[in-house]
Amino acid sequence: MLHIAGVSVLAYLLVSTPAPGQERVIISGPPEGPGPGMPGMNRQPAKTGTARIRGRVVSAESGAGLRRAQVRMSGPEVGSRLAITDADGRFTFEGLPAGRVSLTASKPGFVSIQYGQKRPLEAGTPIDLIEAQQLERTDITLPRGSVIAGRVLDEFGEPVAEAMVTAMRSVWGSGRRRLQPTGSFARTNDLGQFRVYGLSPGDYYVSATLPDAAAMEMNMVSMSGAPAPPPSQPPASGYAPTYFPGTAAAADAQKITVAVGQEAQGMDFALAPVRLARISGIVLTSQGRPAEGSMVMVYPRGDVGFMMMNGNARTGPTGAFTLAGLAPGDYVLQVHAVQITTSDRGDNITITARIGGPDGPDVESASVPVTVGSENLSSLTIVTSKGATAIGQVTFEGGTPPAGAVRLGALPALSDVPMFDGGALSPVKADGTFELRGLTGARLIRPMGLPSGWVLKSVHASGVDITDSGMEFKGGDVAGLEVTLTSKTTDVSGGVTGPAGRPVMDYTVVLFSDDPQRWLLPATRWVVGTRPNQEGQFQIKSLPPGTYYAAVVDYLPVGEWGDPEVLERLKRTATTITLDEGEKKSLALKMP
Repeated sequence: MLHIAGVSVLAYLLVSTPAPGQERVIISGPPEGPGPGMPGMNRQPAKTGTARIRGRVVSAESGAGLRRAQVRMSGPEVGSRLAITDADGRFTFEGLPAGRVSLTASKPGFVSIQYGQKRPLEAGTPIDLIEAQQLERTDITLPRGSVIAGRVLDEFGEPVAEAMVTAMRSVWGSGRRRLQPTGSFARTNDLGQFRVYGLSPGDYYVSATLPDAAAMEMNMVSMSGAPAPPPSQPPASGYAPTYFPGTAAAADAQKITVAVGQEAQGMDFALAPVRLARISGIVLTSQGRPAEGSMVMVYPRGDVGFMMMNGNARTGPTGAFTLAGLAPGDYVLQVHAVQITTSDRGDNITITARIGGPDGPDVESASVPVTVGSENLSSLTIVTSKGATAIGQVTFEGGTPPAGAVRLGALPALSDVPMFDGGALSPVKADGTFELRGLTGARLIRPMGLPSGWVLKSVHASGVDITDSGMEFKGGDVAGLEVTLTSKTTDVSGGVTGPAGRPVMDYTVVLFSDDPQRWLLPATRWVVGTRPNQEGQFQIKSLPPGTYYAAVVDYLPVGEWGDPEVLERLKRTATTITLDEGEKKSLALKMP
């Protein structure tokens, strides 16, 4: 099986799988246009121009240039571009169009830093380019990364090899505070030693997992369609995902604080032994027939804010499946039919995942929450459903976007839905009609890949505004959806001054609705944070019309403005503004 960065291609495709009947294509090679290639996004040729950016990546310790550091540029006009620094740490991006871009520099052993970023987890400084502009000193300084090191042991104090160790941070996301991986992983050696490096200074929670080899083999047998072992076999012993200093409960994890470049040594902990269980059963279609060839995937539910697949199986001719090696806990089972094909186009390998077969839009799926204890769960019956079909009309106010430029998506409205369940996608036809199929659960209707200058105004179902609340789909057709897109977008910009009246160049501005209920909406449109550009000016576009608080702070990590407790504090010193549809407003804010 092909692998990408240590993750099987199959697992990657499953967590990034599109909606029924849609395809997800991953191409190794340079980007074809703006954006990371999200499902439903329209990839268009990257623009070119006459602007240029030059800079240097240097070490915070010595000030010397860092050779072979990666500098990645991204922006709606340029897509994603990569430069490698020379022996003196210098890089150049040429042929750039006017528009907003951001730069991120990285090198193993150092902290990845955005241009203009001065503190951990802070957003960098966006660069607003004008045609033919020449920027010569966009330098980025990389501090040496912090390290957390220790040993993973078993319950007898013996070293555990091949355990996966992850450093996580407590962040606000999807409507609640969760533990989120930092992207730094390590695997223990034969002495049980691990070393997670390249960390920003701050607080971390460390977890370790040890895949059960027998369970993995059993799951692979199930994937092949061969008969699984009888479900009456007793559960195997194994280990639960364990957090430092040795607890299986995320709530009891102990944080580890590291300073800039610090090595936190001796963080030893033992895995929590548990009896591993299996889930076995059958998958039936809505007509009561065995759902042969369906993929059954299991993901954890809870306060850990990432969906790491705990196992997968493929149903056999009778619809039977078995998932082994599960520690006690709460999970969600997702069932889909997936076909995976690869093709070699010379320098690029294309891997395509399609949910369902030729009748993709009519493929059935299911999502079932389960709780696993210390005993096997057997004779589980999962009945799939085709889901609902939503039919509606898109109205464009203030003009018409380019033909074929708009798609609609029905995205999960609940944070516990696994991230690969992206919902249906539908192109908007020339007459403005659309049809979204295979919808289940609470969904938000959203445009995907809108051209610049357009924004969602409203979504109505039978005259009821469901723009922010979403809609629960339980099967059957739902007709009469009305989606309105507008080119009358709001625009808030300005600058910040300090106590002495001098311009401030380093700050974060947060605009948030004066209605606290809107702070808690799924994927809320009513709370936005931003940093100033290289000239010290900020800009926030496309907020819905309404009344807002505008608050400025010197430092706020990315995403923390979604925490209601943070917003309650910010509104004490905030300025109140009102935005009408299409209004452009300039603000002169003061640092409190």
